Amino acid sequence: MPMILRYLFAFVLFGVFSGCSTETNTSEASEDLKPPSRPIAIENGKFLEQDGQPLLWGGKDADSHFDISNLSLERDQFHYGIGRERFPALLQPSFTSVEKADTQWADTSRFLVAYAGEEVKAYSVEDLTRHEVVNDELNGEPIMAAYCILADLGAIYERAYGDDTLTFALSGYTYYDPEVWDGLDGFVLWDRETESLWWPLIGKSVSGPLKGVQLLEMDKSHWLDTDWATVKAEYPEAQVLISGQDFERPSSWPALGDVSDIVEEYGVEK
Repeated sequence: MPMILRYLFAFVLFGVFSGCSTETNTSEASEDLKPPSRPIAIENGKFLEQDGQPLLWGGKDADSHFDISNLSLERDQFHYGIGRERFPALLQPSFTSVEKADTQWADTSRFLVAYAGEEVKAYSVEDLTRHEVVNDELNGEPIMAAYCILADLGAIYERAYGDDTLTFALSGYTYYDPEVWDGLDGFVLWDRETESLWWPLIGKSVSGPLKGVQLLEMDKSHWLDTDWATVKAEYPEAQVLISGQDFERPSSWPALGDVSDIVEEYGVEK
């Protein structure tokens, strides 16, 4: 997909964003709340069955479909289904200095900033709108910067689950629940190691081997949602995400075996 079409599609697909937040907002939700008209996945043939196993379409390659045998979400509330590798959720992001990046950003440009030890990483919300997820490391620890356009909220998450590290990407779907964030759509993620699906608006996995495991938002004393002027003034040594990155999507990925320890330690439902 050409670059300009990606930007246009992202704008149309997700409209008005925790990193999708792990909190739910039910204060004004009503039973009559209806989401804007969007492609309904189940009506477009995105739910499949093969040898009696329910699958969610993940792309033209049959190996890319998601096993949803234990899905906890409602099928008719999934939207879109463009394929799991269509958006460039970064795996090995590149950075530049504040001095070099200053020619690009206005002081009011919005950024997520993560810091630990002597290291500071800065991610512009404009770039996160395109990537949605940036898998990264901070002071030697795996993290993820995420931005959900529909809820207009960003967050930094930890990716280490005990001795294992998860790598996140976009599934190509959004999902809504009238009782969560006033019925706004939110991105559905997947992790490459177990191919579990995650819905960040409720902060946990919703299918796969890691169903019920929580997304680990970083302690808020180590990240902030701010502007470029603050980055320059308070974090002049920050590493700034370079705009326009892309990469060749991997055709395979090392899988985790037994994940029972992760489910036991980090599960929020049994």
